[in-house]
Amino acid sequence: MFKEIIVGLDGSEQSKKAARVGFDLAQHYSGTVTLVHVPHAETAAFVVGAVAGYHAAISKPSFEEIEEAGKKILEEVRQIATDMQFSSVKTHMPHGDGATEILKHADEIGADLIVTGRRGLSGISSLVLGSTTQRINHMAKCASLSVI
Repeated sequence: MFKEIIVGLDGSEQSKKAARVGFDLAQHYSGTVTLVHVPHAETAAFVVGAVAGYHAAISKPSFEEIEEAGKKILEEVRQIATDMQFSSVKTHMPHGDGATEILKHADEIGADLIVTGRRGLSGISSLVLGSTTQRINHMAKCASLSVI
C-alpha cells in the first residue's frame, strides 16, 4: 500500500514526528522513505542559531551555512531511522519552494504517500501565505498525511 513514502522536513519537532510516522508505516508495508528537505535561510537560521556569535535577527546565513544546516537536519532524522531500526532511507535536498519541490519529487519517484508535520517553523507566515503542508495536501497526486 505505502511502498514509496516521502517525508517533508524543516527541522521542527513536528517534522521529526512526521518522520517517525513515515518510518513506522514503511516498516509495516516494507516500504522505503525518502527524506526531503528544501533548505532556506530561515530554516538554517533556526538550525545554526545556537552557534556562538550567530545573530539570526541581524544577519542571514551564507549558502554554505544553509547547505550545512540542511545536511544536519537530514542526518538528525537519519539517526531517528537508525534508532527505530529502519534502514531503507534515501535523502533529497533540492533548492526552491518547499511544497513545489516535495510534490515534484513525489511525482518523480511515484510516491504513494507524503507525510509532513502540520505546523513547522513557518509561524505567522503560514497564516498569510498558506503553509507548505496545506499546499501539499491540496495538490498531491498521492495520499498525504499531516501529523499533529
